[in-house]
Amino acid sequence: MGSILRNEEAPFYLTDVDREVLSQTDDQFHLQTWSDLRQIISENNLESLKRKPSDLIRYIEWTRQTKAAYGTITNFICQNRLHWEPLPVSSATDGPKFECNNAIPFADPNDYKILRNDWPYGFTPDITHLVVWLKTPVPVDQKTGDLTPESRKRVKEFVRETFTAGLARDGHAEDSVQWFKNWTRLQSVRGLEHVHVLVKDVSDDIITEWTGEGRRSS
Repeated sequence: MGSILRNEEAPFYLTDVDREVLSQTDDQFHLQTWSDLRQIISENNLESLKRKPSDLIRYIEWTRQTKAAYGTITNFICQNRLHWEPLPVSSATDGPKFECNNAIPFADPNDYKILRNDWPYGFTPDITHLVVWLKTPVPVDQKTGDLTPESRKRVKEFVRETFTAGLARDGHAEDSVQWFKNWTRLQSVRGLEHVHVLVKDVSDDIITEWTGEGRRSS
C-alpha cells in the first residue's frame, strides 16, 4: 500500500482524496448519494468524487497491467470498448484523432458512443454511471482545464435531449440525470474525449437501450 500512495509508483495521478480512500476499508467508506453528487457537481468540486477503497486498489492495478499490455489506457479503450481506429496523424502527445461526420460535438450520433463505466465511483446502488465517448473534442479553458461556457451549454443540451427528456416521458423525476466532465488534471483517461452521465433509479433495460450492452461483470 505504501508504494501505491507514492505518485511515482502509481499509474496515474493520485489526489489527496484518493490517498484518503486508500487509508480506509470498504466498511469505513461512505457511499456517495444522489444528494451528495448534486452538491459536488453544482459546486464543481469534482475532486471529491471517489471510488470504494477495494475498487480503487483494483483500478490502480488494472491500469498498471493495461498500460503494460497496450501502452496506454486510450489504446485499450479504442481497441476493446469503442472499436474506433485512430487516424495515422494521431500522436501520443496530442491523443487520438478520428474521422468524424461532424466536427461539432454531439451533432452526429456516429461520432459518439454511450457506454457503461467499467470503473464507476463509489455511489449508492440506485445510481448508474455512464460515459459518453466522443470522436470530436469538447473545448475547455486552457488555463483551468474546465469547460468553456459554450461547451457547458452544448453538453447540457445533449444530456437533456438524450437522457432527461425520454426519462421524463417515462415518468422519472426531473432530476433523474446529472452529468459532469472532469477537469483535465483529474482525468485518468486523457486525450480521449468523454463526459460522465449519472442516472438514478433507471432500469437496466433502459441502460442497455442507451449503451447497446448488458450489465458488465465486476
